[in-house]
Amino acid sequence: MKTGKTKAKATDFDRWLSATYGENGSFTALVVLVRIEEPQVLPLASTFLNIVGDEVSWAEVAALFAGARQAWDGAAFFAQTDADGPLENGEARGRLRALEGRIEVDRLVINQGDFFDAQGRRLKVEEISPN
Repeated sequence: MKTGKTKAKATDFDRWLSATYGENGSFTALVVLVRIEEPQVLPLASTFLNIVGDEVSWAEVAALFAGARQAWDGAAFFAQTDADGPLENGEARGRLRALEGRIEVDRLVINQGDFFDAQGRRLKVEEISPN
């Protein structure tokens, strides 16, 4: 007989978080939420998170993003794995603004991070060649 909580199946995000934390310890993740309106990927909102463990699940992260009050289809995470651990807030904000600028110019920059859909599955932005 089973008792207690059953653990949800690990997502691509969960595996990424565990591996990144396991390799680097605590770090800051720059995050960009996007809406996907094929053929476009539209940045909606951004933030940064200080990751100090790997216990958080994709479901918990997605619930946090619900606070953005915008319908989103994907989230790109850019791990800042500096030797000193998580960034100071000012440094994180500066890097986030620079990242936003790079994404505004070229959406393929999203692929330099780890990109996940609303279910925590890995995504990739693909370039569309003009016909």
